Amino acid sequence: MSEHSIDCSNCRQQACWSENPESGPSFCPTRTQKAAIDSALRAYRRNPEVRKMALAAARTEGRSYMKWTRVEDTIDFARGMGYKKLGIAACIGFMAEDRILRDILAAHGFDVVSVCCKCGAVPKEELGLLDSEKAKPGTFEPICNPVAQAKILEGTGTDLNILLGLCVGHDTLFTKYSKAPVTTLVAKDRITCHNPNAVLHGTSFYYKRLLSP
Repeated sequence: MSEHSIDCSNCRQQACWSENPESGPSFCPTRTQKAAIDSALRAYRRNPEVRKMALAAARTEGRSYMKWTRVEDTIDFARGMGYKKLGIAACIGFMAEDRILRDILAAHGFDVVSVCCKCGAVPKEELGLLDSEKAKPGTFEPICNPVAQAKILEGTGTDLNILLGLCVGHDTLFTKYSKAPVTTLVAKDRITCHNPNAVLHGTSFYYKRLLSP
């Protein structure tokens, strides 16, 4: 491996979690990417919003470590940032969870806005998708509309937007267009009941096929 390669997955030392980070391998970004790290430090020090968000996140981690769920982390982080209005960008398959999340957030004093991914009922043909490319050819399928979700939530003035089960790619588009900061509560994975990490723990047997192109 080149000493300028960046591949923390290949590190077994984790010197970045020590008082002697220079003891890490030659490819450790703590050693090789000083310009980027210094640039990040300047952002934390000089940009009040970035500093506030970094502190709120660190404080949530400190309070919640091995005690709270991600829902509770989200509530605590939002409070730490002083956010009042929270947006939920939800998959249509998560409407039951959407209602529960809305009720939880409202119970903790937040103003909550929720927008479903199918808003607009735009046919997939509008994007140029072939009928044969649909999940169920021969039927009406509206596009998932993350750009509209982002714009609708922007129009309501949300302070923080929460992703609830958006598909891969749709979550990317939402994040790209969201005016407010974004956090993910649930990552879509239909096969693992929305626990993508299960695949990473199952490559020795159940998902071994993924290691072969």
